Amino acid sequence: MTEKFIHGYALLIGVGKSAYSKLSLPVTVKDTQAIYAALINPELCAYLDDKDHIQVLNDENATKAGILDGLNWLKEKAESDPNATVFIYYSGHGWIDKNTNRYYLLQHDIKPTKISGSALSAEDFTEALRQIQSERLLVVIDSCHAAGMATSKDADLELNKELDEEFDDFLRVAPSKGLIDELKKGKGRAVFTSSEGEQKSWVKDATISIYTYHFLEALQGAGNKPGDTEVTVSNIMNYVSKAVPETAHQLYNIAQIPCFNMDTKGDFTIAKILGGKGLPDKGWEGVKSEATQTIYKIGQIIGKQQAENILNIEKADNFHFGDVIHKS
Repeated sequence: MTEKFIHGYALLIGVGKSAYSKLSLPVTVKDTQAIYAALINPELCAYLDDKDHIQVLNDENATKAGILDGLNWLKEKAESDPNATVFIYYSGHGWIDKNTNRYYLLQHDIKPTKISGSALSAEDFTEALRQIQSERLLVVIDSCHAAGMATSKDADLELNKELDEEFDDFLRVAPSKGLIDELKKGKGRAVFTSSEGEQKSWVKDATISIYTYHFLEALQGAGNKPGDTEVTVSNIMNYVSKAVPETAHQLYNIAQIPCFNMDTKGDFTIAKILGGKGLPDKGWEGVKSEATQTIYKIGQIIGKQQAENILNIEKADNFHFGDVIHKS
C-alpha cells in the first residue's frame, strides 16, 4: 500500500516560451512537466495531486507577477501547515548585469530593452523566499542554459553569439556563491543549482535536460540505500553531484558541475520512494531499469503533447497522461 506525502508543496516554474522569442527555452517546460509527473505519481513521490499542493507556471503563466504570487502562495501554505515541506524548481535564463553586478531571473514577460526594470531581480526573489516560514525548503535553480538548450554545441554557439552581441551588458551565469548563501539563509533550507559560474546546462536529448534527468533518478531513489522509503535533500545532492558531470562529459566532453548549499543539520525528506514502499534489497540497481523506463516514457509522452498539458499517471501500462489544472 502506498503512502501520500501529504505535507509536500511545490512550485514548478518553466519559463519556456518567452515574450521575446530569442530567449525561449522549450525544454524547460518539458523539465517541469516531467518533475510534476514524478511528484504526483502515487507509485513514486506521492505528492497530493491538487492545486492546493502543487502549482505549475509554464510559458505565459511564468510571469514576474505569477512567480511572486506563487511564492506568496507557498508562504500561506507554510503558515497554515507547520509541517510543510516546500519545493521550488525554477528553469529559465539567469543573467547578471555587468555594470551593477545584480542578478536577474528572466521570466516570460521580459522586456529586452529594459531587462533591469522588467526582470525578476535576485533581491525580490530572495525577499519572497524569506517570507516562507518553513524549516524544510528546497530551491532548485536551473538558470544557466545553453542558448535554446540546443543539443548541438555548434548551434548553441551561434545563438550564444547573437545574444552576447544583443545583450552585451549582461552575462549568462549561474547564481554566485554569495547569492546562494543569501537564498539559503534560515534553518532547514537548501539551494541547488544545475551548474556553476559560466558553465551551461545541457540537454540529455530532445525531451529532457541532463540535470532534470538525474534529478528524476534521485527522486526514485538513485542516491538511497536498500530499504530506504524516503528521499532526502542529501540523497539528491550526493547522487546528482556525481551523475550530472559524468553525463555532460560523456555527451559533450564539457564541464557541468551542479552546486549545492544546505544547512548540514537541516537535512530533510523531499519525497517518498516508490510510494513509500522503498527500495528493494538490491537497492537502486534493483529498480534502475524500470526507473529509466519511467523517465523515458514521461519524456516521450510529453514530447507529443502541447506545452500547456501536463500528465496524470495511472497504472494502465504503467502510465496514462492527461491534463493538469494550472494556476490561472
